[in-house]
Amino acid sequence: MRKRWLVFALVVGVLAFVAAGCGGGNDEAGGAEGSEDVTGEISVMAIWAGEEQASFEAVADGFMELFPNVTVKYNSGGDNLGPLLSTAVEGGNPPDIAAIGQPGLMADFAGQSAIQPLDDIRDTIVDNFGESVADVGTVDGTQYGILFKGSNKSTIWYNVASFEEAGVEPPEDWEGLNEAAATIKAAGITPYSVGVDVGWPMTDLFENIYIRSAGAEMYDQLARHEIPWTDQSVKDALAIMAEVVGDPANLAGGTEGALQTEMPDSVAKVFTDSPEAAMVIIGDFAPGVTETTLEPETGYNVFTFPSIEGSGPSVVGGGDLFVEFKDSPAADAFLEYLTTPEAAEIWAARGGFSSPNQNIDLDVYPDDLTRTLAGALSEAESFRFDMSDLQPSAFGGTPGAGLFKHFTDFVANPDDIDGITEKMEADAAKAFG
Repeated sequence: MRKRWLVFALVVGVLAFVAAGCGGGNDEAGGAEGSEDVTGEISVMAIWAGEEQASFEAVADGFMELFPNVTVKYNSGGDNLGPLLSTAVEGGNPPDIAAIGQPGLMADFAGQSAIQPLDDIRDTIVDNFGESVADVGTVDGTQYGILFKGSNKSTIWYNVASFEEAGVEPPEDWEGLNEAAATIKAAGITPYSVGVDVGWPMTDLFENIYIRSAGAEMYDQLARHEIPWTDQSVKDALAIMAEVVGDPANLAGGTEGALQTEMPDSVAKVFTDSPEAAMVIIGDFAPGVTETTLEPETGYNVFTFPSIEGSGPSVVGGGDLFVEFKDSPAADAFLEYLTTPEAAEIWAARGGFSSPNQNIDLDVYPDDLTRTLAGALSEAESFRFDMSDLQPSAFGGTPGAGLFKHFTDFVANPDDIDGITEKMEADAAKAFG
């Protein structure tokens, strides 16, 4: 457990400096250099599917142009990535490389000696990302991961035409958000598209509410299970969350529709000329998970998750850490390639991506909106890594179990706050015991 919370201590506040470093132009950072001498085939797994998978495969194509005798084969693990990797490790057949979004899971794998140390490229990682971002991928001072893809999860996306039709503007506080939702509903438009998916979008919504209603210190205590999930602060945050998900009329397709909607589809229902809802509460990766004919800013736009009772600007964020299960020259070359700005710029140019690489050319982002989002993290007074990603995987990252299940159950029955929090605490006590 000590290792997991060393990671937690390192990630807190890390991404807040990302944009300040972007475009910093570290002349000592190495660019992408290829070789025909490196050969082999490497398997890569990550959560990404659909448009995100296509974007990552474009990054892999860039690598294979530089290393023509190496083949990269990608398989999407989807939301079951954590359990799939754990099972593969137990069976002795993990992929060569994986991108995981949970520092706690990375620490678990490091504790099992299932992933390879990357200390030999630590200096390269620091040169391109800075020391603090490099430290996100460390456990007990050993480098194990590369934070290739970052995300700001404190964003709410909206259909511009829907807002204009209802005559509302992006709100700055929670009261204003509720008023805007009521006005939108009175105009005959459903306020929210919610994709409960396997549960993680709901953990993101809760975390954004909790850090603003309870504060960053309480957020840290709950993340470390120093206070129980039955604490009144959790119940208060769930009551606020119910103001969004508790009324079926707020949700595209009602409660049953939300429970059956996957995250990319929830975005698609807003990013269209015929929207099924006006808003979707999801991270800055939204434009990269669905195809749309709408233009950024004029067709769809975004505002910061609003303040609650005067809370200061806060960001809940996440990221994907590449780790190496099987050491080989080809796998080493691919990981070093991922440290370069050239690799990040391939995905950045396609949209739906925020790079922590401080040497990336911001001009490659496809529009001003994306460029702004890539820099929004630096404005936060408080930054915290996604709380569910910091939990033991069985509690915080497993579909059908732990927080994912309990938040799904909460959407289905938002009146049972006491019952839901008791179940959360029982599972947390077991996971942290």
